[in-house]
Amino acid sequence: MSYGLLKGKRGVIFGALNEQSIAWKVAVKAVEEGATITLSNTAIAIRMGQVNDLAKQLNCEVIPADATSYEDLQEVFRRSQEVLGGKIDFVLHSIGMSPNVRKGRTYDDLDYNMLGKTLDISAISFHKMLQAAKKQDAIAEYGSVVALTYMAAQRTMFGYNDMADAKALLESIARSFGYIYGREHHVRINTISQSPTMTTAGSGVKGMDRLFDFANRMSPLGNASADECADYCMVMFSDLTRKVTMQNLFHDGGFSSMGMSLRAMATYEKGLEEYMDENGNIIYG
Repeated sequence: MSYGLLKGKRGVIFGALNEQSIAWKVAVKAVEEGATITLSNTAIAIRMGQVNDLAKQLNCEVIPADATSYEDLQEVFRRSQEVLGGKIDFVLHSIGMSPNVRKGRTYDDLDYNMLGKTLDISAISFHKMLQAAKKQDAIAEYGSVVALTYMAAQRTMFGYNDMADAKALLESIARSFGYIYGREHHVRINTISQSPTMTTAGSGVKGMDRLFDFANRMSPLGNASADECADYCMVMFSDLTRKVTMQNLFHDGGFSSMGMSLRAMATYEKGLEEYMDENGNIIYG
C-alpha cells in the first residue's frame, strides 16, 4: 500500500545489489511512495549484480561510483541533481564490506591493511558522501540522510568482527556531521540499527544463521525484515520526521532492549541438558 509519503521528492540510493539487498527494497518503496531516484554502486557490483534490472524496473539512472572515492561521490551528487532536476531530498547509505570477514580472519588476528579497507568502505565513505553533498549544497532544506547500521556497534556480537568497529564509527559520523549539517542547512542525519538480515553482505558474517535465529527468539516482535526496514526508511525520508536527527534508531523487534526472553531461555535449557551428568551438574569441556 502506498501513502504518497515521498511524492515529488528526489533521492539517491547507494548499495542496491540484488533483490536481497535492503537498498533494493528501499529503492522500490521510494518510487512506490512517489519519489524519483538515482542508484549508485561500484562498477563491478553493477556488472556482477542486478542493478541495471532494477533501474529498468524503476525507470531510473545508475551512476557508477566507488564509495571510497571522494571524486566519484561528488559526481554522483552532481549527476543526480542534473538527472532529477533539483536538489536531493533523501539519501540512503547501505554500504558495508570487511575483507577480514571474507578471508576468515578473527578479530584477534586482523590484517590491518584490510581493517583500513573495512573502515574506509563501511564508515568513512559515509563522511565522504556527506562532505561531497554539503560542499555542493546538494541536499534540500530538511532533507534526510539515513545509514544502515547494526547493534554490534554497542555490544559484542560473535563473528561480526571488525565490522563492529566500522559501525561504531559510522554512528559517530552521523552524530558529528548531523550537528553541522542540521545547524547550517537543516539536513537531518540518522542511522537505523536493523535486525540481523539475510542480505548478501550479512550472509558472509560467521554464524549469521544462528545469530538470526537467536535474535528472532529474543525479540518480542521477532526480527524486522528487509521489507519492514524499507518501510521505516520511508518514514525517515518523509516530512513526518522533520525534527529527528543525530539518532541511532533501533529497528529490531525490541531485541536491543531485551535481557533474556522465555523462548531463548527454553532453547538454552534444552541445549544445556546435553552437557549435564546424571546428577544434573554441568560438565564443562
